[in-house]
Amino acid sequence: MAESDLTPFAQPEKSRAIAHGAILRRLSPLATVLVLILIWHWITDWRLVSRILIPPPADVLDSLAAALADGTLAKHSTTTLGEMMWGLLFGVSIGLAIGYAIAKAPLLEYILSPIIVAFQSTPIVAYAPLLIIIFGTGPSSKVVTTAVIVFFPTLVNTIVGIRGVSPRLRDLMLSLNAGRWQIFRNLELPSALPVILAGLKTSTTLAVIGAVVGEFVGSGSGLGVLVISARSQYDTPLVYVTVFTMTAIALSLYSLVALLEWRVLLWQRRSA
Repeated sequence: MAESDLTPFAQPEKSRAIAHGAILRRLSPLATVLVLILIWHWITDWRLVSRILIPPPADVLDSLAAALADGTLAKHSTTTLGEMMWGLLFGVSIGLAIGYAIAKAPLLEYILSPIIVAFQSTPIVAYAPLLIIIFGTGPSSKVVTTAVIVFFPTLVNTIVGIRGVSPRLRDLMLSLNAGRWQIFRNLELPSALPVILAGLKTSTTLAVIGAVVGEFVGSGSGLGVLVISARSQYDTPLVYVTVFTMTAIALSLYSLVALLEWRVLLWQRRSA
């Protein structure tokens, strides 16, 4: 029997194998979390570590239920999330604008790079107090802190993405009398989007750090304040709840950007 005769029968098996592989990939993170919870429960059940340091999962769940019931977690999470979103908006917008300008004007890179690198190389905990002094203990200082920390990844990825555009395609569009806006919309932006979106995924995870660090230095509400309050009261389960909430927020934002990336770059997969 010829190989071509087997093809119709092999296709369903191949499709099932691909479907099973996709299901396994989607379930693998959940399986990892379940294994970690089981290990956590085993460690606390056998008292291998003091429960003051690592409380049992049941205690953390009880603390989560209590924080949800009295609105404490929702209040502080909303504050931190708002600071993160505004910080992302400003930081990413400024990073995109300056990154595009530097990519198009190399002289601008020589002028601005010493300032940008020096500012970025300083740990955020070092200048967060200064931002608190300038902008106060309200949300503004946390928004600025978040914007500063997400600015650099967006800037660098924008520069790399724009400079990675094919010179031949740009010359071709110029030979067709395309204007700057046409070149940007039809060539530069589509070509640079994969790199820019990769930087945006990094920025979303860093945004949590920026907002929480600002709250650590000085704030009236937010997840950073909740962590400090729980630590001062030796409420370790509440500390775990707050940390897990920060992680959930970061993962949710990362997943949203990944979904956006999948939708926006669908044309690349179709043309591949």
